Amino acid sequence: MDKRVVVYKVMRTVLAPLFYVLFQPKIIGAGNIPKNGAAVIAGNHKHALDPILVDISTRRTVRTLAKKDLHDSAFGWFFRSSGTIPVDLHAKHNPEALRAAKEALRDGELVNVSPEAKRNYTDELLLPFKYGAAVMAEDTGAPLVPYAIAGKYKPFGGLTIIFGKPFKATGDAEKTNRKLYNSIAALLKRVMPKEELESKKITSFEEWSSRNEKTS
Repeated sequence: MDKRVVVYKVMRTVLAPLFYVLFQPKIIGAGNIPKNGAAVIAGNHKHALDPILVDISTRRTVRTLAKKDLHDSAFGWFFRSSGTIPVDLHAKHNPEALRAAKEALRDGELVNVSPEAKRNYTDELLLPFKYGAAVMAEDTGAPLVPYAIAGKYKPFGGLTIIFGKPFKATGDAEKTNRKLYNSIAALLKRVMPKEELESKKITSFEEWSSRNEKTS
């Protein structure tokens, strides 16, 4: 067995029980994650612990795209040994990260991506999506599994993750990204506490695209 997989499984065995006891997360639709074969798992990003919540939702090994700063930090050994794929958030393009992610998918692995690219501290339901997840699915034929995380990382409950039905890329990265955005938004609306949802701005994919065109 790959050394990286062994380290990942050991870490998850140690962290999962602690995570469950502390946060008691509600996990919905985990059966939508394929039991074998490649898939791009993509969802919103609200907290640094999001990848662990995704990891404990499946028994399979998950390759998560993580910011390069973490790989270069004092705890870089932890991220490198658990198989995360470094992404430079300061760069306009990340060809090496995209290449590594597509290689993992072609090897039949699960790759976890946050299309928002950063944590959402705003009052928007979702930030505008980058195209990495859509391009990975388009180029490899791997299905996309949308997910949404709602609630708070507080002790003893209130945290939920929901996984939607897998879907195939459309053959057009723009359309695939729009479908992914709308799927995650719909999942968030299902599980986000009512008072929190009512405080959010719900910006459509088309509105974000229009804003980006005006500022580019």
